[in-house]
Amino acid sequence: MPLNIANNQNSLAPWRSMLFVPANSDKFLTSALKRNADAIQLDLEDACPPDLKDTTRANIGELATRASDAGFDVIVRVNRPWRMLVRDLEGCVHPNIKALTLPKVPDGGFIRAVAEVLDEVEQEKQLPNGHTRLIAMIEDADALARLDEIAQAHPRLYGMIVGAEDLAVSMRMAVDTDTLYLPNVMVVAACRRAGIVPLGFVGSVADFADQDKFRQTVQRAARLGFEGAFCIHPSQVDAANAAFSPEASAVERARALVATFDAAMAAGQAACTFEGRMVDAPVVMQAKQLIARDDALQGRLARRQVITPATPA
Repeated sequence: MPLNIANNQNSLAPWRSMLFVPANSDKFLTSALKRNADAIQLDLEDACPPDLKDTTRANIGELATRASDAGFDVIVRVNRPWRMLVRDLEGCVHPNIKALTLPKVPDGGFIRAVAEVLDEVEQEKQLPNGHTRLIAMIEDADALARLDEIAQAHPRLYGMIVGAEDLAVSMRMAVDTDTLYLPNVMVVAACRRAGIVPLGFVGSVADFADQDKFRQTVQRAARLGFEGAFCIHPSQVDAANAAFSPEASAVERARALVATFDAAMAAGQAACTFEGRMVDAPVVMQAKQLIARDDALQGRLARRQVITPATPA
C-alpha cells in the first residue's frame, strides 16, 4: 500500500520546539501545556521509570488527545530494545500522535523494520498508511557512518538529530561545541540530501540553566541549517521558537527581492540588482525558501489560535 506522504519535508508544518515531557507525569504535562512549544514530546524512554512503562504506554493515547485538544502536535519517544519497542509501536499508533522518535538508530534497515510494523498497526487501527512519521536519533559511531542510509531509508522519516550524550559515550569524547560540530553538520548535509528535516544544535540538550547561552546556541543552529530542536526544559521553548522563525523584516525583504527579480525576468534579464547587490537564481531560491518556511509557520500558528488562545508562559 503506498504511503500517503506527498513530500517528506513539507507534509508537516515545521516543529521549531519539541518539548520533552515524562509520559508518566500528569504534573509536567499540565505545565507543558501552558507553554508555546510547537510539539509536546511524550517520553517513554529515559524519563519514564521501567516499572511504569507498561501503565504509561496504556495511557499514552489519552495523554496525546489531551495535548492535541490544547493545540499541540504530539510526538512520542519510544524505547530501543526490540521487545519493548514493538509494544511501544503497537501502543503509540494513534490519531493524535504525529510522530515517534527512535533512539539509537543503527542503520537504514532498522528504520525499514519499524516502518513495516507501523504499516500493520495503522491498518489494524484504520489509520491512513503513513500517518505515523519518524525522527531518527544518531547516537553512536556506527550510525554516524551510515547517515545517508538512515536518512534515505523510508518515506516515513521526518527528520534526524544527534543524541549528544550517547554519541559522546560511543566516541569517547567530551560533550562540547568542538566535538559535536562535525557530527551535527554531517547530519544537516545528510538530511538535505534526503529531503528530510535537520533537527538539533551543536551542544548538549541538558544545558538549560544558562538561558542566554542556549539562545546563542539555537541561533547558531539556525544559521547552520537546522530547523528545530528538542527542548528538555520549558525555559528553552521561547528561544527555540525565536531562533527557528524567520524575522518579519527578513520575510518582507525576501518578498521584495523576489518581486524585483521577477520583474527583471519579465524584461528579459537573467539577473538584477536589489539594495545595491547583484541578485541571480541562487539568491532568489534562498529568498523563496525563507518565504515558504514563513508561510508554513504562519499556517501552524493560525491553526493553533483556532484551537486555543495563546497561554502566557
